[in-house]
Formats: sequence, structure tokens, C-alpha cells
Amino acid sequence: MADPFDAGAGGILRQPKAVWATAGASVVAFMGIGLVDPILPSIAKGLDATAGQVSLLFTSYFLITAVAMLLTGFVSSRIGGRRTLLLGLAFVVVFAGLAGTSDTVGQLVGFRAGWGLGNALFVSTALAVIVGAAAGGSAAAILLYESALGLGMACGPLLGAVLGNLSWRYPFFGTATLMAVGFLCITAFLKEQPKPARKTSILDPLKALGHGGLASAAASAFFYNYTFFTVLAFTPFVLNMTPYRSGAVFFAWGVLLALFSVLVAPRLQKRFGSLKVLGGSLVLLAADVLVLGYGGHTAAIVCTILSGAFIGVNNTVYTELALGVSDAPRPVASAGYNFVRWFAAAAAPYFAPKIEEWSDIHVPFLVAAVTAVLGAAVVLVRRRALNHEAEELEPKHLSEDGVTVFAG
Repeated sequence: MADPFDAGAGGILRQPKAVWATAGASVVAFMGIGLVDPILPSIAKGLDATAGQVSLLFTSYFLITAVAMLLTGFVSSRIGGRRTLLLGLAFVVVFAGLAGTSDTVGQLVGFRAGWGLGNALFVSTALAVIVGAAAGGSAAAILLYESALGLGMACGPLLGAVLGNLSWRYPFFGTATLMAVGFLCITAFLKEQPKPARKTSILDPLKALGHGGLASAAASAFFYNYTFFTVLAFTPFVLNMTPYRSGAVFFAWGVLLALFSVLVAPRLQKRFGSLKVLGGSLVLLAADVLVLGYGGHTAAIVCTILSGAFIGVNNTVYTELALGVSDAPRPVASAGYNFVRWFAAAAAPYFAPKIEEWSDIHVPFLVAAVTAVLGAAVVLVRRRALNHEAEELEPKHLSEDGVTVFAG
């Protein structure tokens, strides 16, 4: 296999402008997920809102993202990948810009929902477009996409901290500006690609969940995502740090997430098998979250950063399971899987502050630890259904039609 880092034709550094334009826009799209982390306390203060109200920024974003997963294949199979990307970017530009003008937390939550719809349309289509436009084999294109994902997840909190230290509104305006540049670049450099031979129905992803293996992977990922987004959305209030310091913590978190997702997880899968790696990582994440919630301030910082390693491993393994465990077309399986798991991403930011109100600041992390263990329990109980291709095949980040599960 050719080295994807080779500077020759088809290497990662020798890709068409269309690939770089799409990859650059992907970085910004993934940045949008963690962008608000360092500025959540600042937003709460600026809009005179509670932690629970501000956390709805994540809830509205991912609730719309979950529902949109049923629509992305329907849309892209009818209007094509390029137009789907541009439509998603246009939504992000408009709603991210409007978010920066919000006078109430209700307005901000509503605009964030529109942002989530745009992001769902974009990220669900970006990899297929990158692979279709890439020069040479798919290895360099996959690496470029994975690198964009990791860079975006790491740099989102950093950008949020730098701009948010001036005003909580600036990160939203900054995202809108960067995505507008991405819109122009894709308009200029990306040509329309062939539409798929078969149009996707809105109900196809739901029908795919009738497969026991895919349903089990989605159920386990649902519990895991609750833990993941408790860390992402609730921890900033526990750390109670300045935007710069909080941004630095989540930047380090994002770096570990990227490294373990792209470099470490595939090696662990090859040596120990996907299910053992996933079960062990979920249990370790549960322990990490417990210490995060019940330890001191220093322990909370260390465990927040360390959780990025476990999250990176889990994201990669869940991707492999969702793509390989059923006989459904992989874009359809991906959409069904994401439809289920993103509901947990919407639920965690809503329930964590509520649980704190009902009890104390430690209990939300206890609940998050329990959900991580429940995710591992599903893997254990349903291991036969999940084992199809999970242990035998080497990790593969790309399907034959160029669509992957968004590992966020």
C-alpha cells in the first residue's frame, strides 16, 4: 500500500484544491461542537441564565442533529454531494451569525438548533465528497478527513477561549466568517459529483435498526454518548475557570481524542479485538468520570483531559461496529446508528444540571459513570450479535461508497 504521507501523486500533500477546500471546511465544522465549552459560564453571565439553560445549547444542537440523520441521505441522494455541502454551510453561516446577536438564552438555543441542522448536512456528506475528489487511492483522503476531525475537535475550544475572552459573542461570529470562506472555496473548487444510483428513503435508517447487531451497537453508543456529553457540556461549570484556562484544558482533551482515535485505537483493535477494547475503554472511562466528579479541582482537570483518550478509542471502535455489523448499506446503517446515539448527546446536557439541582454537583458524574458501564454491559451481553466482522476484520474507516460514521 502506498504511503499516504508520500509527497508524490495521490499523497496527502498532493491533493486537488477541492479536497483541501472540503477538508478545511470540515475542520471548522468539527470546531463548532466544542466551541462553546470554554465560554459556557461567560454566556450564562452575559445572558443572566442558569447552567441548565445554557447547557441547552448542546441539547438543541444534537436533538436537531439526531433527527437530521434521517434526512441527510434523503437530501444528498437527490441533490448531490456538492449542493448538500453548500446547503449545510449556508445554514451554519446564517445561524452561527444569528447566535452571536442573541439577546436571550432562548434565542441562542434556537439559533444553535439551526446550526445543528447545517452541521448534520455538512459532516454527513464531507467524507464521501473528499474521497470522490481525491487523487490516487483512498488512504490519503481518509487520513486527511480524520486529521480534520481531530484538529477541529482540539481547536474548537481554543478558538472559543481566544475569541470568548473578548466577548462571548465573538466565537459565533468567527465561526460564521470561517464557514463563509469555506462556502466560497467549495463553490469555486468543487465540481458536482455523480448522484447515487438509488435514492435513499427517510425510513431506510429506521428499518436498518431492525438488525440485532446494529441495534445493539446503537444502544451501547447511546449510553456511552450520555457519558461523553456529560463531560463535554457539564464539566466547564465544575472547572469554573477563565475561558483561556478552560480552553487549554479542552484543547489538551481534543489532542488526546485525536491521537487515540487515529493512531492508538486501530493498534489496540488489531491486538486485542474490537469488543474487548471497547468494553475495557468504557469501564476505564467510567472510573475516570467518577474521579472527575468526586476528586479535587486538580483531579478534575487531569481526568477531563484523560477522558479524551478513552473517548477517542470508543469513537473509532463504535464506527467500525456500526459500519460492519449489519448487511445494510453503510450510509443507511450510519444514519440509523447516529439517529439513536445523538439523542443521548441531546439528553446529557439537559439532565446533568437538573440532576445537580436535585442532588449535588457530584451526582451527574456518578450517573455518567453508570451509563458508561451500561454501555459496556450491552457489549458484553450482546457480544454474539456484535461479533459479526467485529473481531475478524481489520479496522476500516471507509465504506465502498465513501461514507463513514461521524465520530464525534
